[in-house]
Amino acid sequence: MTARTKVKQALDEGKAGSTILVKGWARTIRNSKGVTFISLNDGSCLSGIQVVAEPDLDNYDEVTGIGTGSALAVTGLLQESPAAGQALELKAQQIEVVGGADQEYPMQKKRHTFEYLRTIAHLRVRSNTFGAVFRMRSALAQEVHRFFAERGFLYVHTPIITGNDCEGAGELFRVTTLDLAHPPLENGAIDFSKDFFATATGLTVSGQLEGELFAQAFSDIYTFGPTFRAENSNTARHAAEFWMIEPEMAFADLADDADLAEAFLKRLCRFALDHCGEDMQFFNTQIDKGLIQRIEAVAQASFARMDYGEAIERLKKAPVSFQFPVEWGLDLQSEHERYLTEQVVGGPVFILNYPKQIKAFYMRQNDDGRTVAAMDLLVPKVGEIIGGSQREERLELLEQRMLETGIAPESLSWYLDTRRWGSTPHAGFGLGFERLIMYLTGMENIRDVIPFPRTPRHAEF
Repeated sequence: MTARTKVKQALDEGKAGSTILVKGWARTIRNSKGVTFISLNDGSCLSGIQVVAEPDLDNYDEVTGIGTGSALAVTGLLQESPAAGQALELKAQQIEVVGGADQEYPMQKKRHTFEYLRTIAHLRVRSNTFGAVFRMRSALAQEVHRFFAERGFLYVHTPIITGNDCEGAGELFRVTTLDLAHPPLENGAIDFSKDFFATATGLTVSGQLEGELFAQAFSDIYTFGPTFRAENSNTARHAAEFWMIEPEMAFADLADDADLAEAFLKRLCRFALDHCGEDMQFFNTQIDKGLIQRIEAVAQASFARMDYGEAIERLKKAPVSFQFPVEWGLDLQSEHERYLTEQVVGGPVFILNYPKQIKAFYMRQNDDGRTVAAMDLLVPKVGEIIGGSQREERLELLEQRMLETGIAPESLSWYLDTRRWGSTPHAGFGLGFERLIMYLTGMENIRDVIPFPRTPRHAEF
């Protein structure tokens, strides 16, 4: 019995004259006089392999009636192809229809809009664009783990269900087993002591706080898992469920944090260019004409570093009018970030030391009393792609900041314990995995780089 060969292996390593078995789905079928051409793709690469079927097949009549989307097993002889754009094709000796598809199959040979394809997310993965997206997503996820493993970072699985709101924005999805029609009440309020966990819990918005605990034992750690935000936002950059990469380093300051973020992003850019070449070329041709040149520039760049105060001054002097105001103390908007990276620096730039009132409670307060040791990495075309900070390791200052922001210190007593016993300067950052994939593929909507997007009013599949 012939072992199955993946299409990628057949195209990359196959030799004319060899007999192979390939299995996949028919992307296109073209019947000509006395011959049928089938483009077969199994997802292993962007290209399909052309199957040539002739009337000497036992079931040739069945083959000529095959519908687009049908699953086939083809045994045949690899031979040099006279057609342009392909070195090899497969002369079919036997074709088995594993699973037929009729004319109702919604992925017929025509261009479909991304909006339409989202409505058939269970089938869109058979298209060229989404095949390329999810091959790259898989390859990049594996490279993330390799990057940290080579540096001796411990991989930590932080909890998905949590009792704390790391960002303090109150945008948690509630997790409960209570009867929502008749919840138990105590003085008119829901009595969460009767709930499964005996306290109010939600889906995590970040693994950072738990990651900090592990950094205080293992020095260098990272998390890579799903996070959730109940933010009622319908923009192309927001989803309710997404994946976050969050390293944390003990005995590290803001400069160390920026060094790691720079090395990390450059490594992923280089990897995409060197190891996802066929898919990157597809994105460069079909999705974003300047993609490869832009990613190559970032992979080779030395990332600039600029203080927030200087950034504000540069923006105030800009010979353009912004939609959003520019003042010290206000957060930077995407238009400001893009101006800084595209017009001022001409490449990636870290913006450092933000006003403390616009940043999270856990960020280390600087000696000026006005700013915290925070950083955002801005890149051309998208603006912010990584956000991080040195964490506040001083117990008294952290408790004070929690009170200022309305967080009860006793609610995070376990977090404060690491500042009581063996506290160290430490730092970390977060990179939204979907934002990274959008950046490296040129795809413009987060719904198109995650298998089954969860957004307001949408949780299909």
